[in-house]
Amino acid sequence: MDAPDWLGLRPTHNPLRWHLPVVPGISTGAGFLFGGCGLGAAIAAMEGSTGRPVVWATAQYLSYARPGTTMDIDVTIAVEGRQTTQARAVGMVAGTEILTVNAALGERPLEMSGQWAQRPEVDLPDNCAPRERRYNTESIMDRLDQRLAMADRESGRVAVWTRVPDLLEMSAPALAVIGDYVPMGIHVALDGVAMANSLDNTLRVARIVPTEWVLADISIDVVANGFGHGRVNLWAEDGTLLATASQSTLIRAAKVG
Repeated sequence: MDAPDWLGLRPTHNPLRWHLPVVPGISTGAGFLFGGCGLGAAIAAMEGSTGRPVVWATAQYLSYARPGTTMDIDVTIAVEGRQTTQARAVGMVAGTEILTVNAALGERPLEMSGQWAQRPEVDLPDNCAPRERRYNTESIMDRLDQRLAMADRESGRVAVWTRVPDLLEMSAPALAVIGDYVPMGIHVALDGVAMANSLDNTLRVARIVPTEWVLADISIDVVANGFGHGRVNLWAEDGTLLATASQSTLIRAAKVG
């Protein structure tokens, strides 16, 4: 299946309106819509409404959507040029705004290209230990295969291989899901004494190539004044930089027991 099907995104008779039933399979173990799934659904909606691939998209998370509800996603095309479209998507549940996503979409054929970022040297996914689950409740974690490749608290660097078994191909909506792991990096960097909730999530797409596993290379920059900031490079198995992501988070002390 493709990413919209995996997320459960549904078109309507209105080409600018989409429905996303919120189910445990796209939610966190704590019982609310996983932020990367919300961003991924908004990206898929905008790509579906405009017929163009996303270049970048940034989500502002405003409230929680709980399983059993349906989020309506309304797309607005602000500017449509020959090669680029500027658009936004607003997700609502029963009159409450859950998230707002702004994006640019399009393609510009150009010969020039280059890649300067470097993937960390880590072991292959089959040689890495499965990532331990924080919650035992039904959640998105039941649908991901994750292997911890690196966790260095002192440098604030974490790397996780992720595979989505049900997906047939990689895409920007899928990368939005896989890239939403700055909160996990902060949890590791602070030695497990803190939790982080995303305030935003920005995805910048470089190029999409076939890959079964994606390496989320997480770098935590700083935690200060109750907030944390970090970045994620998303790598294909062949070393191609697929996309970059960045997030700011609200920090809370972890519950004990």
